[in-house]
Amino acid sequence: MTDVRTLASWRQRLVRKLLYGDRVDRRAKARARVGFAIAGFALVYAVIATKLVMFAVALDGHGERRTAVQEAVATARPDVVDRNGEILATDVKAPSLYGEPRRIIDKDEAIELLTATLPDLETGEVRQRLSGRKGFVWLKREITPQQQVDIHRLGIPGIGFLRENKRVYPNGPEVSHLIGLVNIDNQGIAGIEKWLDTNGLADLHRAGFASDRRQKPIELAVDVRVEHALRDELLKAKEHFHTKAASGIVANVKTGEIVAMVSLPDFDPNSPKEANDPDRINRLTTGVYEMGSTFKAFTLAMALDSGKVGLDSMWDARGPLHYGKFTIHDDHPLGRFLSMKEVFTYSSNVGAARIALSQGVEAHQAFLRKMGQLERLRTELPESASPIVPKHWGELNTVTIAFGHGLSVAPLQAVMGINALANGGFLIPPTFLKRSEEEAKALAVRVIKPETSDKMRFLMRLNAEIGTAKKADVKGYYVGGKTGTAEKVIGGHYIKKRVLNAFTAILPADNPQYQILIMLDEPQPLKETSGFITSGWNAVPTGGNVIARIAPLLGVEPRFDLPPPDRLILAASKESR
Repeated sequence: MTDVRTLASWRQRLVRKLLYGDRVDRRAKARARVGFAIAGFALVYAVIATKLVMFAVALDGHGERRTAVQEAVATARPDVVDRNGEILATDVKAPSLYGEPRRIIDKDEAIELLTATLPDLETGEVRQRLSGRKGFVWLKREITPQQQVDIHRLGIPGIGFLRENKRVYPNGPEVSHLIGLVNIDNQGIAGIEKWLDTNGLADLHRAGFASDRRQKPIELAVDVRVEHALRDELLKAKEHFHTKAASGIVANVKTGEIVAMVSLPDFDPNSPKEANDPDRINRLTTGVYEMGSTFKAFTLAMALDSGKVGLDSMWDARGPLHYGKFTIHDDHPLGRFLSMKEVFTYSSNVGAARIALSQGVEAHQAFLRKMGQLERLRTELPESASPIVPKHWGELNTVTIAFGHGLSVAPLQAVMGINALANGGFLIPPTFLKRSEEEAKALAVRVIKPETSDKMRFLMRLNAEIGTAKKADVKGYYVGGKTGTAEKVIGGHYIKKRVLNAFTAILPADNPQYQILIMLDEPQPLKETSGFITSGWNAVPTGGNVIARIAPLLGVEPRFDLPPPDRLILAASKESR
């Protein structure tokens, strides 16, 4: 114990000697202690001050920049792919140019150099942005890599780059009306892109959960191969028949999936300015039109489903139908009674009108409502229009609507209804997303009897064999179809030489898998059409060309030497029941 105390005393004397010298002065000892305390506090405050300065500099120079980076990351979007996994829309990184006005030394020089390198920059706008006291301003979004290199070489202090997400559409205009597009902030403003934002993506952005990490791709029902073939044939038809517009749909009748949709003229979503052209609307969902004689399919289905008439029922078409001051004519009057089959294959307006009148106004209205033709159709696409329905629906309305005049619907609505006539009688909501048959069955609503569907498929096949749809009877595919020619209303009057033509086809007619709708707006008479402009001369052959190209892509195998529809469709349906 004595040794330990001696050692401690020796250490204390050594420290005092080093600090105060040989002679210990209490005042010097006090001053030294105070000095040590001051030095300690000074060191602590110096560290704190240094940290504060560093934090302030970092906040001033990079805080707003960091916010901008976070915003760029927050607008990342999932890939959109077709039913086979082909990319339709994806994000890539693109540099964007920004400025930090408080750090720019010579703003006039910076403005001069930047506008010389990027001629599309407006000098006044750049000057206004750089003249403020903000810590961060955008100068140009989505510049090219070469532009980034050129500006970097200028070495302007306070000018920098951020890598943002840029939406790219590899297929350009081919799926434009379906996929839609985004704005400069990568936010959906049309089509499926807008649907993504309104169905959870925007909420994920605001919550900070949608980042650059890979998100699950959105799988659409569209087949880009079929889309390409449909668009190519419509472009050819538009040019050949000198039409104002052309459009088409390929739909799966058993699932409601939209396998292809084209509306011409279209636009390139990589060049968003084109989308503002009012002539480039999606005519299949945003436009509403009188569908002409394709609506006769609904009229005959209504009568057949009632059980009051059959395929051999006869209708007076010996002459025009007079109703008040209006007279209903047939384009090619036969001057005799027509059977149900003949009303369909000869596309008799008079016959269709008499059939509708036999069912009554209320029954007609109720049937079309049940078929989804009187209310706005809602799908994933935000762009849709409500049908134009008569405010006061009387007998005259039933007469004209029976053959496709006086009621305007979105073409996709008509496709939905025709699907139900062909698929056994089930109304299935259309979708642009992949859907299985099991999922479709859960949504399906029976609207007509199975035997009515059999009779309608028989009529459509018969029409392709001997009626107005003969030019679409592609050998091996057992096509069925119905034509429609609707005179357009200009200035409150129907104009005979300005028509909207439609052709709807099913294949194969004995067991339909797909429906194809072709629409041509104001086709012109040609020598090869003998001066005619009706659907059978332009929309129908266009539909035949489309079927010949897409049927192999859809896996529809050709079959030859098949029996006529009364044996393959009607007889088979009776046997199965």
